[in-house]
Amino acid sequence: MSDLALAALFAVFIWWFSTGIVLLLNRMSRTAVRWSLGLSTLLGAAALVALAHTAQQNTLASVYCAFTCALLVWGWNELTFLTGWITGPRTTAIPAGLPEGQRFVQSVRAILWHELGILGVGCVIVAITWKAPNQIGTWTFMVLWAMRISAKLNLFFGVRNLSEQFLPPHLKYLESFFRRRPINLFFPFAVAAASVVLTLVVKLALDPSTDPAQAIGLALVGSLLALAILEHWLLILPLDATALWRWAVKTPNIAQASAASNSGLSQPAGANAPASESKPSHEKLLHAR
Repeated sequence: MSDLALAALFAVFIWWFSTGIVLLLNRMSRTAVRWSLGLSTLLGAAALVALAHTAQQNTLASVYCAFTCALLVWGWNELTFLTGWITGPRTTAIPAGLPEGQRFVQSVRAILWHELGILGVGCVIVAITWKAPNQIGTWTFMVLWAMRISAKLNLFFGVRNLSEQFLPPHLKYLESFFRRRPINLFFPFAVAAASVVLTLVVKLALDPSTDPAQAIGLALVGSLLALAILEHWLLILPLDATALWRWAVKTPNIAQASAASNSGLSQPAGANAPASESKPSHEKLLHAR
């Protein structure tokens, strides 16, 4: 098996496993969640130090290390959001029928601190790897960031599968910001743009003149981007998007919720839910995850 294929398999495994671990940790006891947040914070800090070190090295090991470290830092961001530690100033559902402009503003308020946190971490990563020969860690983080923003926008505009099963109970109010419809006008542009970038990355990785270590790094980043594109397609296809992480999301009603998600009804999520549950009703994850 070629080195590029091994890199692709590594990216697929770490994407699947790390996503599942974040989802699993978030469904443990509050004490366990606090411990996992503390451990994740330490790992994230160590990963930033390692990124600064590996950025100056252009070896196969440093490329794999930079890729993994960027995922660890991203995992910390995801865990702080899913645990409700860093979200936004709005922590309640929005009423049904809110004008689109107000709905967008309130949606931003619901995730504002989280997005600013990602922006801050992204700036730190760019700063510590600035003009360094190994930019794989930076590219990895930027791909995750860009595709996560795209996924959030698609959830806002409306998709078939909202993956609300991934939301823990304390974040159920976020369902009110999602919209369920077969597809939206933004989706094809987002997928097309990502596919063009993926084509360029693959072309560069396969170019004989590309440094071997950098070619492996590009294979890692390209594989991650391809997975993010796949996650986008899972937003609109009539498939159970939770199946890959069923072991991490063990809830009694997950099958029924998945079936409802695949119905493709064009209405805001949770519009038919009792007011006492969600008030009227996004980032799926990939992850985004």
